[in-house]
Amino acid sequence: MENRTCSFYFNLTMFINIGYYRFPAFVFCLLLYIFIVVANLLIILIISCERTLHGPMYIFIAFLSFNSLYGSSGFFPRFLMDLLSDTHLISRPLCFTQIYVIYTYASYEVTILSVMAYDRYVAVCHPLHYHRKMTSKTVYSLALLTWVCPACNLIVTVIMVTRLPLCGNKIEKVYCASWNIVKLSCVTTAVNNIVAMLGAIIIASLPFGFILYTYLRIVIACWKNSSEVRGKVLQSCFPHVISFVIYAMTSFSDTVLSRQHLTELNPFVAVILSLEFIVIPPVLNPLVYGLKLPEIRRHIYRILCFKHKL
Repeated sequence: MENRTCSFYFNLTMFINIGYYRFPAFVFCLLLYIFIVVANLLIILIISCERTLHGPMYIFIAFLSFNSLYGSSGFFPRFLMDLLSDTHLISRPLCFTQIYVIYTYASYEVTILSVMAYDRYVAVCHPLHYHRKMTSKTVYSLALLTWVCPACNLIVTVIMVTRLPLCGNKIEKVYCASWNIVKLSCVTTAVNNIVAMLGAIIIASLPFGFILYTYLRIVIACWKNSSEVRGKVLQSCFPHVISFVIYAMTSFSDTVLSRQHLTELNPFVAVILSLEFIVIPPVLNPLVYGLKLPEIRRHIYRILCFKHKL
């Protein structure tokens, strides 16, 4: 008979006993979470309140900041509690909810970056037709595509994982991850693995390929123009390129890590690598767009100067 278990809880085993350092770690992570919330809320409020920033590019930047708030809120509150706790058990419903939130956050990030790449492509390669192509209807359609497709895909993924009979409850992560739960299955997961692999290839290759294609076209278009035009294009596209590179590197790191035997890695290194794609983009995105885009930077300086005068 198969050694099946129906434990109502999962045990997050990657938390390290850091003793007296747990409180400094808690304070640092709390400050990091506060910064993520404040910085991304500031970007959203500035774009929402300033009519001059109601163009497609800035709307998509606001989407990116909103997604950072969404993903961080699905991770940090539970993570902060676990830092101060001696046990790291999480119920099955909460675990699968966290999987859904974190993985939709990751999917939303790449779909938002894809529509931002399309927006920059139209602006650079078809400037005379930009306002005709990027109408309010187009922006709403792209927004709907950005949010709905990943959500539906992750619903199917989570349902498939929840139906697996499990022979254990130990997850080698500091948060719930679908692949770690699949590895606990008592039965062969060949079908799940094939479906998951195909889904991952489609989800990753299509947006990444599309982004690379659009920026190749942008580079070709800029090559034919003057240095002044190239400078303006670089100023508007550079923040997006940085965000894309950051996301690509951190998500690739997490994907590779999830396929490794974590017992062979230094525990601190394993924890840091597993947190990269959840922490780094939400921290750096508001800095990149707030400091690199002059329209947003100007409004941030105005707010800071106003508070200083008070």
